[in-house]
Amino acid sequence: MKPHDFKQPTGVERHRIIVVGTGFSGLCMGVKLREQGEDDFVLLERAGDVGGTWRDNTYPGCACDVESHLYSFSFEPNPNWSRLYAPQPEIFAYLKHVATKYDLLRHVRFHANLVGARYDEARQLWVVTAEDGRVFEAEVLVSGMGGLSNPAIPHLPGLETFQGSAFHSATWDHGYQLEDKRVAVIGSGASAIQFVPAIAPKVAQLTYFQRTPPWVVPKMDRPIRPDEHADFTAHPWRQRLARTKLYWTLEARFLAFKFKPEWMKLVAKVGKHRIRKHIKDPVLQAKLTPDYTPGCKRLLISNEYYPALARTNVEVVTEGIREVVPSGVITTDGRLHEVDAIIFGTGFKVQDPIPKGTVFGRHGADLAEVWKDGAEAHMGIAVSGFPNFFMLMGPNTGLGHNSMVFMIESQAHYIVQALQAMKEHGVKAIDVKPEVQQRFVAGVQDELQRTVWQSGCKSWYVNEQGRNTAAWPGFTFSYRLKTRRFNIKQYRTDRA
Repeated sequence: MKPHDFKQPTGVERHRIIVVGTGFSGLCMGVKLREQGEDDFVLLERAGDVGGTWRDNTYPGCACDVESHLYSFSFEPNPNWSRLYAPQPEIFAYLKHVATKYDLLRHVRFHANLVGARYDEARQLWVVTAEDGRVFEAEVLVSGMGGLSNPAIPHLPGLETFQGSAFHSATWDHGYQLEDKRVAVIGSGASAIQFVPAIAPKVAQLTYFQRTPPWVVPKMDRPIRPDEHADFTAHPWRQRLARTKLYWTLEARFLAFKFKPEWMKLVAKVGKHRIRKHIKDPVLQAKLTPDYTPGCKRLLISNEYYPALARTNVEVVTEGIREVVPSGVITTDGRLHEVDAIIFGTGFKVQDPIPKGTVFGRHGADLAEVWKDGAEAHMGIAVSGFPNFFMLMGPNTGLGHNSMVFMIESQAHYIVQALQAMKEHGVKAIDVKPEVQQRFVAGVQDELQRTVWQSGCKSWYVNEQGRNTAAWPGFTFSYRLKTRRFNIKQYRTDRA
């Protein structure tokens, strides 16, 4: 939707608040609104069920990489996780449970894929258009579109000519039988290290195209015993205590990311030991050994990854891909790798969270154009020039050491406070002051320069200009302190 295409819609569904998405972010926002007595809101969901990334990612081996007692809402503990690191079906079921228990389903509009959102300055309203033509209006627009929602598939010459099956890990083709097939896996990120061990025993040949090797540390996973389930159910305070202990254990890891880089040498030592333990071929050892500081790219956890790559039916290829042909993949050394299927484990469009031509603020400003040099927002939540527009999991609020759910709850609390302040002050619209946003962003970027993420590697945290737009450069408790109280003086205010 372009600014000049905007017309007064008819048959509009009107609410005070529109929330986009029903993953952890959208559902948390819905719960917090209900807690404050706010009932006039709608949750727009592009699919036919709630759950976000945990609904969409159903690839073999999909599981959480943060322990489940912390990767869940503080207000809705689950004493019945089957493992310390819950598999995808359990997390999906948990989110569906939350949506049902907190009576959010009546607020959801399914199959409402947002294709345009424009701030109507004259009426001080957000006008949102769904792909099927439905139109929604509200005073406030909250984006719960997480960074792991839009799969990234690299541009490979000739991909459209491939005669086999090709799909991304986030859109796994469960109808395609991998048994006895020759399979190419492109990408070596967090998804790939989970599904590669799951499919390697099934396929005839697995050709693993790796651009940069990850640092992989042990996954301290195990089943949760029945007596532990019973204990947490009977004594919820014990689960809260376990959650608190886990939180501070993970929070302490940030010391190595910023203040104690020498600790990362120990991580590297552990990583190299595990490579030597499971991989006996020195050539393959060299291929799998990173040459950058652990933590610069996301640290990954797995106990099955290296044993899978040591299998005789698995080949790790580090040459770049020149092109795709009908029968397979040709690398830059001219070699043809004949395959029956290509699976992309290439992650998501983290640096392009909101596509061009989707969200328009004051004077028709396109958010994607405003962010052309990198996404930024005050507190990672509000963007100057976009009144009454808030984000969950926005720029520079991602983590490498703790649970994103903690950050999401902090952001939802901040947004609810903003809505309350608007009511108390009789304000129709608020817009963060440019200088306030600039000051916050400058402080974040300055802090990031002293973290492991800026130590020289190329990662999804950093955009093409070398700017880190994804990671939060401090402890999560410091972020919670910053977002604990909303300050309306930092915002321009407009009355009706």
